Amino acid sequence: MSISFADQVAIVTGAGGGLGRCHALELARRGAKVVINDLGGAMDGSGGSSEAAEAVVAEIKAMGGDAIANGGSVSDRAGAQSMVDDAMNAWGRVDVLVNNAGILRDKSFSKMTLDDFDMVVNVHLMGAAYCAHAVWPIMKAQNYGRILMTTSPTGLYGNFGQTNYGAAKLGQVGLMHSLKIEGAKNNIHTNTIAPVAATRMTEDLMPEAVLEKLGPELVTPAAIFLVSEDAPNGVILQAQGGKFSIACIVENEGVQIGVDATVEDIASNYESIVNLDGAKPRGMLQINAM
Repeated sequence: MSISFADQVAIVTGAGGGLGRCHALELARRGAKVVINDLGGAMDGSGGSSEAAEAVVAEIKAMGGDAIANGGSVSDRAGAQSMVDDAMNAWGRVDVLVNNAGILRDKSFSKMTLDDFDMVVNVHLMGAAYCAHAVWPIMKAQNYGRILMTTSPTGLYGNFGQTNYGAAKLGQVGLMHSLKIEGAKNNIHTNTIAPVAATRMTEDLMPEAVLEKLGPELVTPAAIFLVSEDAPNGVILQAQGGKFSIACIVENEGVQIGVDATVEDIASNYESIVNLDGAKPRGMLQINAM
């Protein structure tokens, strides 16, 4: 089976390097027309330049593909809208959105300023929401769309010095879980990639020997599958160094103590309450409000 994106239009944010560049190049190789979005700033989000995005556009055109550069910031509503407008003006549709753009402002929580917290959340979480919101009516009208969020092990499991990043990354998972429900009737599938890769965001976090085995191109096959026509809906796929696995929320059977449960009842039954034997993945909890 060969997966093609012929006649499709994709937007990849943060595509000037690293994972985003690899995703964009592979989409183009498989026939997609691609908007290469990249602010071109430093790793902390400061500054800006069009050079990185233009370089990837040149790579795509050199191999016979079609791409345009966009320098808008995903953390700005107008910036997010600009990349969608560019796609529509150039090609008249948007089939794929890859939310990949990100920054880091790492510090322990006690030393982190709230401005640094806000900035990281604005880029990762609000940026994903702004971009998804901008493409949503287009995808609904087409009755087709594929959206990819990008989380990380920090978002799923935590990491010292990355409270802002972890909160934003897990927030994208929460966004996915609701979008997968709302988009299903219009054939809009939303998934999440959880990569571990050697990029400028991780070059100071892992030893060189480890980074050498974690090329971003080893994540891209999973990312591309998650935005393909046959993609699942609402999946968190982990990818690192050629290994792929699923991450999910599970729920156990629990313990029925009764409506008169006390704090002491919780304490005495705690081991049974948290026993994960027989736990099953849960896509969502449905609560019917009257």
